[in-house]
Amino acid sequence: MKRIASSALCTALSTALYCVSSASLAATNLVIATVNNGHMIEMQKMGKFFEQANPDIKLKWVTLEEGVLRQRMTTDIATKGGQFDVMTIGMYETPIWAKKDWLMPLKPDATYDIDDLLPSIRDGLSLNGKLYAAPFYGESSMIMYRSDLVKKAGMSIEDRPSWAHIRAVAAKIHDPAKGVYGICLRGKPGWGDNMALITTMANSFGGQLFDMKWQPQFTSKPWKDAVTTYVDLLKNFGPPGSSSNSFNEILALYNEGKCGIWIDATIAASFVTDPKQSKVADKVAFAQSPIATTERGANWLWAWSLAIPKSSKQPEAAQKFINWATSKEYIKLVAKEAGWASVPTGTRKSTYASPEFMKAAKFAAAEGTAIATSRPNQSTLPPSPYVGVQYAAIPEFQTIGVGAGQQMSAALLGKVTVDQALAVTQQAAEREMRKGGYYK
Repeated sequence: MKRIASSALCTALSTALYCVSSASLAATNLVIATVNNGHMIEMQKMGKFFEQANPDIKLKWVTLEEGVLRQRMTTDIATKGGQFDVMTIGMYETPIWAKKDWLMPLKPDATYDIDDLLPSIRDGLSLNGKLYAAPFYGESSMIMYRSDLVKKAGMSIEDRPSWAHIRAVAAKIHDPAKGVYGICLRGKPGWGDNMALITTMANSFGGQLFDMKWQPQFTSKPWKDAVTTYVDLLKNFGPPGSSSNSFNEILALYNEGKCGIWIDATIAASFVTDPKQSKVADKVAFAQSPIATTERGANWLWAWSLAIPKSSKQPEAAQKFINWATSKEYIKLVAKEAGWASVPTGTRKSTYASPEFMKAAKFAAAEGTAIATSRPNQSTLPPSPYVGVQYAAIPEFQTIGVGAGQQMSAALLGKVTVDQALAVTQQAAEREMRKGGYYK
């Protein structure tokens, strides 16, 4: 559409009814698909600043629960539907979708400072040296616990405690009569939900998803030990309805003071230590994730990131938005508007070099250590053929992980035994791997 200056348009037309600004006539609608977690909700609030600086771009948000988001985006990008201009994807999807030529390589501007991105995060979002998604925030996993309850019980939690020790502490502080549950863990089925935690548990017991021949390993002893531990913890010391709980549900429980121990994404630390959100903000302490026989793969690595699908109708505006939302300047904007403890973390070296951030965020050191010690290329004690800690970066894993999550949830609910859940998962995984041509 030809752009016409608003004053000229008003002069040319006899009625004020038609005095429409050129900005509204030429406005670009940028459709952004994102997940419904705290930092992404904050990004939507901050979006007004982007629109003020770019009046020709109007942001349209599609905000969904994690599992639904993945399903919608995968369907859209695979069919070249073109519903979204910017997609919020993770380290699992990025290299796979880039290899399928579904994503546009990113071209940050000169002020973006791409070398400021944390190396492990940048590598996980690249293919053949090209960046295909820009990290909005990065995370690992760690222990968050109520220091007051643990101290009162005469116990302690140090870095890398054993899972047996975590059970002992959970048992001591479990007090459902007073509305406090010993431990809260993800139970909602999904490869990015309960399986994210359970896979790191299996790693720490010396397990792996696949051996070097791509044979699934779900019926191995490490997996049985890990899932047995998981089910035991939640059945005996978890809150009611644990099989329906994922990140947001447990965050709400924790902030109400109902969880003694929570092992989950490091990004939760900024919320549980915020007195505006958490009733126990001054009683939270942190430690590195539990282990059984090894530290390898005991804590995951992930980054929620922004990417441009090849089917985007507005690729230039999409790149402009991504440059803004994942920049050092955006982090400073959030710090100014909401405080340094609320900024999206786990993406840039400059964030951890900031004295203001390190002072405001008492979780910063623990979070930084967790991210730095997570190695997707060496995530298991025995050698493995895949890249990824809590996932394997192959297309078949999504189906395998979803099915596995459903079986683990069934075991938690007591519908099947742990052995039965793992046997069904193994059979389904073998079927997918044969279908994928990994072996006959």
